[in-house]
Amino acid sequence: MNLQESFNGIFNKKTILVTGHTGFQGTWLSLWLNILGANVIGYSLKPPTHPSLFELTELENEITHYIYDVRDLVQLKKITQQHNPDIVFHLAAQPIVRYSYDNPIETFETNVMGTINLLESLRSTNVKVCEIITSDKCYDNNESQKPHSENDPMGGNDPYSASKGAAEIVTSAYRNSFFNKNFKHSTAIATIRAGNVIGGGDWATDRIIPDCIRQLVAKKPIKLRYPNAIRPWQFVLEPIFGMLLLASKMFNNSESFSESWNFGPDTLKNDISVQKLVELVINEWNQNIPINLDDETIKKPQEEKILRIDCTKAKNLLKWKPTYDINQTITKTISWYKNYYEKKIPVKEFTINQILEFVKSIKSTVT
Repeated sequence: MNLQESFNGIFNKKTILVTGHTGFQGTWLSLWLNILGANVIGYSLKPPTHPSLFELTELENEITHYIYDVRDLVQLKKITQQHNPDIVFHLAAQPIVRYSYDNPIETFETNVMGTINLLESLRSTNVKVCEIITSDKCYDNNESQKPHSENDPMGGNDPYSASKGAAEIVTSAYRNSFFNKNFKHSTAIATIRAGNVIGGGDWATDRIIPDCIRQLVAKKPIKLRYPNAIRPWQFVLEPIFGMLLLASKMFNNSESFSESWNFGPDTLKNDISVQKLVELVINEWNQNIPINLDDETIKKPQEEKILRIDCTKAKNLLKWKPTYDINQTITKTISWYKNYYEKKIPVKEFTINQILEFVKSIKSTVT
């Protein structure tokens, strides 16, 4: 498939603003957009980790790159008005649950007010499509076996989850109040609730894969806080493909798709426990590293035990579906890190190759 011709060429030569472009998912998205022929405008804080995927792929040299905070409404408005993008992907966020316990104000300011600032900035532009990326943790989770669908109520028992639920409510309010026919504003706005994303190039603290990689490289035991917690694990390119597919649909049919969307793995296939995931990682790394199960009596910040999401809507209306199963997801992820540490193929080339491999593996037709 010619990438620039995929998605009906919607992204080719379009100006696209990506907030949070220096982060893990933001870099993968920006890189994919770049090879689709888009004019990417990045607005973000400096890369949150060292090393970082953004720096390793040298993406700064191929896009328009701004280092600013989404909490800075003046700068965000200035950049948005200056470039007047066709499409916006809003990924800038404080993304770590445990960090939100120590820094709740920063978390709410970034995830809620940052979203408000972005939406305010769009009111004075001609942006055609905007996607706000929130989280699968935005739901009021009663830890039942029933996967969350898009119509379930928002909630959140920790600052991070609550901030994502609040961002969803804020976006709905702006869409209904300002981005509708009465205001004659053309911007189509959707929200994305993606499952737990894993893949190469993530070095964040308190995320399971980078935590495992650090211990595997150091040849030290891997300690798990919540070994029995179940999450909807998926490869990083799965929800990004969903974002791109949705944006291409919204570009030509805004009203039909300006809603909330779940992107996650097939229920009960990739939804496995933390311990099972780590066992698969260790096996793929091919190194005998022990797992230390955490003492349940130790006081720890609350995290949900079960989280599942229902992606029926995306499957039926977007013709989107997961591409990799959990074993392929682990293989692709670990192969990225092994290549990084063994220095066999340049990181940028290897990362682009994984995008090309993923596109070839997509079974559904991209329209």
